[in-house]
Amino acid sequence: MNLPARAPVDPNDEARASGDVPASEVATLTGWHARSVADAVKLLRTDTTAGLTSAEAATRLGLYGANELHEAKRRSLVSIVVHQFMSIMVGLLVVAMGVAVALGDIVEACAIVVVILINAAIGAITEWKAAKALEGLRKDTVAVARVLRDREERQIPASELVLGDVVLISEGDRVPADGRLFDGARLGVDESALTGESVPVSKRTDSVDDVSAALGDRLGMVHMGTAVTGGRGRFVVTATGPTTEMGKVDALVAGAGERKTPLETKLAELGRALVVVVVVVCAMVILVGWLRGYKILYMVEIGISLAVAAVPEGLLAVTTMTLAVGMQRMARMHALVRRLPAVEALGSTTVICTDKTGTLTRNEMTVRAYRLGNRQISVTGVGYGVGGQFEVDGVALDEGALAQEGTPLGLALRIGALCNDARVDRSAANAVALGDPTEAALVVAAEKAGVARAELEKRYPRIAEVPFSSAAKMMATVHGAPDGKTYAYVKGAPGPVLDASTSFVADDGTVVAGVEARVGVDAMNDSLASEALRVLALAYRELPAGYEEADISRDLVFVGLVGMIDPLRENARATIASCRGAGLRAIMITGDQEATASEIARQLGLDADGQGRPLRTVHARELEGLDAAGFQRVVKDAAVFARVSPEHKLAIVDALQRNGEVVAMTGDGVNDAPALRKADIGIAMGIRGTEVAKEASAMIITDDDFSTIVGAIEQGRIIVHNILRFIHYLFSSNLGEIVTVFGAVVIGLPLPLAVLQILWLNLVTDIFPAMALALEPSAPDIMTVPPRPPTQPLMTPAFGWLVLWQGALLGGVSLAAFGVGLRWYGDGEDGHRHAGTLAFMTLALAQVFHAFNARSQTRSCLSGLFTNVWIWAATGVCVVLQIVTVTVPPLRAVLHTSSLSPRDWGVVVAGVLVTLFVVDVVKAANRALRRRADIATPPVKTSLVASPAR
Repeated sequence: MNLPARAPVDPNDEARASGDVPASEVATLTGWHARSVADAVKLLRTDTTAGLTSAEAATRLGLYGANELHEAKRRSLVSIVVHQFMSIMVGLLVVAMGVAVALGDIVEACAIVVVILINAAIGAITEWKAAKALEGLRKDTVAVARVLRDREERQIPASELVLGDVVLISEGDRVPADGRLFDGARLGVDESALTGESVPVSKRTDSVDDVSAALGDRLGMVHMGTAVTGGRGRFVVTATGPTTEMGKVDALVAGAGERKTPLETKLAELGRALVVVVVVVCAMVILVGWLRGYKILYMVEIGISLAVAAVPEGLLAVTTMTLAVGMQRMARMHALVRRLPAVEALGSTTVICTDKTGTLTRNEMTVRAYRLGNRQISVTGVGYGVGGQFEVDGVALDEGALAQEGTPLGLALRIGALCNDARVDRSAANAVALGDPTEAALVVAAEKAGVARAELEKRYPRIAEVPFSSAAKMMATVHGAPDGKTYAYVKGAPGPVLDASTSFVADDGTVVAGVEARVGVDAMNDSLASEALRVLALAYRELPAGYEEADISRDLVFVGLVGMIDPLRENARATIASCRGAGLRAIMITGDQEATASEIARQLGLDADGQGRPLRTVHARELEGLDAAGFQRVVKDAAVFARVSPEHKLAIVDALQRNGEVVAMTGDGVNDAPALRKADIGIAMGIRGTEVAKEASAMIITDDDFSTIVGAIEQGRIIVHNILRFIHYLFSSNLGEIVTVFGAVVIGLPLPLAVLQILWLNLVTDIFPAMALALEPSAPDIMTVPPRPPTQPLMTPAFGWLVLWQGALLGGVSLAAFGVGLRWYGDGEDGHRHAGTLAFMTLALAQVFHAFNARSQTRSCLSGLFTNVWIWAATGVCVVLQIVTVTVPPLRAVLHTSSLSPRDWGVVVAGVLVTLFVVDVVKAANRALRRRADIATPPVKTSLVASPAR
């Protein structure tokens, strides 16, 4: 994927700024953030004091269209059902059904139809339930907007906004369109949905000189779908609907397409291989039989019976059931899977691309330290809870002295609590910040020290305020004090606050004048910032009588610094370590600055691979202009991508896939949606995720926790493991049927199994043990080995050989039983039927007990005999059903079986025991050979999931 550097503004734009731009072309203009307000207003032919007239707005609505994005089409129940039939395996069954109908075998055809419908029902019901659960997670979208029309403020549907509309926004609103800001008072906007940055952006009305500035740096612009966290503002609409930044992301989502999961791809490959097998087997049997003198129609019937035997009718049903069970398990773990095959895709994942905010971190800004004079006071506790204490060198401070008014800490806590407009809502189970998360962190820090903000506000009532501005980079509030004096409390960026300070609070609380006291403060700031802390400075001033606004932010007394961070989740580092142990590579993709991202990566242990080799942090500017090959090189040794755009995320996923990785991509914002759709398994966040992200994903994490993703991957591996178990079982069993029929034809014996008997074996006897194998418990070390190689087919040569010799063994004992029956009862019609019953029962029960062999390739069938109760239940059901086939007259008539004598049952039991004994002897021999090999060579860690169950 080529990702060209951002194009500069159209060179004709300067000429267009004269105002002679046709209305139809205004929507195509770019670079609004680099234009002055006057130029933008002139180009858009609007009036910031009056707004558009209703007539002009109606004209523009017809010209530019509604302010709406393409809404993702909801999957109907019909489309979900139809999707269940879109596979080669279903196609094979349909062909087999058609042949059965052509030959008049209506019972066989009906049985195949039942299998297809059962499979479709299981898959459709499970996916429909997931879709309905997703509906419960949907959030309301922007519905209305406040605009100036005809010189009056009105509320209109957001879909009716047009270019040139003047829109009013305030705290709590969602921005309904893209626009150029021309008026604002302490306006803060949460742009994380588009940029991934967790901290709200302070907006300003100035233009930005850099035409190619990143989206998060366009401070004079507001964008559709972002949230206003504080203040108020007015903007003139510059883009609506598809031309907004969100609309562009929507177009990327539509163009990304969906990628088939590994299971879908491999089952399709297996289906194609089965088509070849069916054709070859049918042709060989028909040819050999015809050469031996059998009638051609008789041989066609035999060929069809072998075709039925070659197609594992139970594979689809068992696979679907396995994925559905895994889906339910994951739902209990807070992972909602929207598409069944995605369950297995998790088990094949090799790379997890994750965002930082709220996934690896708590998304709750928390004060970590105060730097007051020469003392650093650490603050424990995380999030918006009030638990925690204040410590110096690991020793807790006396709670009674924390908030004393004369101490530097008491003063710092008071400034942080009063120079503040945020609130913390604790009415729900989880506390929520109302307003700027940074300010909320200061409120919580004061509460930890026992400082009641409401009480403070009564004692120090606010008289005035100077809102935060991007120019001054500080905020100030003016308060009356109990001593009758008036104070200004200031917080802001360390540099500007230091520059405005002429004296400093010393360790003992005294005020020291002179710039020499500033020595060391810059180093303290750098020290806190190096720990990925966001640093604010705190200061105050006693205001003179008759003060002016300019007095509020000069001649300040510098109190100290406060460092805060969005803390890592408690289990984040351990989860990353478990990923590495499982052979999973984790990559953090974030909108944060490079230095912050690098430090977070260090804290998480992402900065080095399993061998200690350092991994890079890549800034978005390094990605500009790279072609597909360049991206492939960069992603090989990168652990973190910082300041990335939606196009970058999409290209990163594409490059990883080109490198042969199976990619899981997490995200919550609109900017994540294209990459979520492109990834092998897109994972959206359920709590803070946008609707666009959820629609683009294959799975939704309802608790927004990274560890849930890793738990889901473990479940995916278990499922892959069990899918391989029942594939081993089904294919060796079906091969046993082929060997039985084909061997009889080659030897010159009569046909031992009827077509309906083969169908019974495939649909009844095989399915129950296969389902039990799908519920086999996990191996304890499944997350300590690498994932199954994504390029490895389901049927490897070693796996194929295993299936081949065990299938031949099953067919051999069945043929032997058939031979014994012919010897005992003759080859007449009754004798043939009795001998066929012996072959049918021996093969059926040998297959049932072969499930114990398929539980492990290395352990004895007697090992862990009672760890899976389902396999015993399946065995009991199948044994009972097989007894019914030879004891219930109506069923005997349909299946062409005979009742068995005790001597006959002895032959059947002998066939079952021979199968178990031979497989166990081979396993024991293989274990002995492995032990000898382990003594000779050092052990090498191999993947449990790279081959069937061990």
